[in-house]
Amino acid sequence: MDTKIKAWWLGHSAFRLESPSGKVIYVDPFLSQNPKTPDDQKNPDDIDYILLTHGHEDHVGDTLDLAEKTGCKVVAQVELSHLLKKHGLKEDQRVEFNKGGTVHFDDFSVTLVNANHSSSFQGDYAGEAGGLVISFEDDICFYHLGDTNIFGDLELYGEMYQPHVIAVPMGDYYTMGPQEAAICCDMLNAKVAVPIHYGTFPVLTGDPEDFKEFTQEYCDTKVEIPKPGEQFLGN
Repeated sequence: MDTKIKAWWLGHSAFRLESPSGKVIYVDPFLSQNPKTPDDQKNPDDIDYILLTHGHEDHVGDTLDLAEKTGCKVVAQVELSHLLKKHGLKEDQRVEFNKGGTVHFDDFSVTLVNANHSSSFQGDYAGEAGGLVISFEDDICFYHLGDTNIFGDLELYGEMYQPHVIAVPMGDYYTMGPQEAAICCDMLNAKVAVPIHYGTFPVLTGDPEDFKEFTQEYCDTKVEIPKPGEQFLGN
């Protein structure tokens, strides 16, 4: 794919993205306690933005420690953002928004869209779960679905945002399984799909090869299955 974006999957639902201008973005940085994240990527030093889909600990992960260490901005749904502040996130690092809202940064924007899932943080209600549409200026659109099952709005999101790359949960039990996730690929009509939220814990039994096979049956989206820590976009 022709893009200036660099992207690494770090295991589970975590990603490191680099924008064309070199801004470093982490999505759902569950790293230090993630058994799939390579050791050399568990404690990054350079972060400009952390983007969160929802409040569960396997998504918020190391956000508070990384924010204190790097001074990065933390972008989250409004209730979750307030909870993070209560737990130590500095006011000037908070960027809160809600579903349908878009926030603009250096050379990219982030829109919070729906996801069909719950959200809490350390036992407290953390608003609703969401997905993140990350649109890079004059480049690709990366859609992280967060934790979700299938829902009809995905077809509309495909028409509206025309995502090039989608990160699709397919581990089953807490999210979709492989077949349901493959139907989502058909609804979104992206060029590339990356399976996420599988294999981290024994209960997440969804097989990415099954997801790839189902997706090939339903649509033309290409499934990339990177290893944890592997770069799959950019040079």
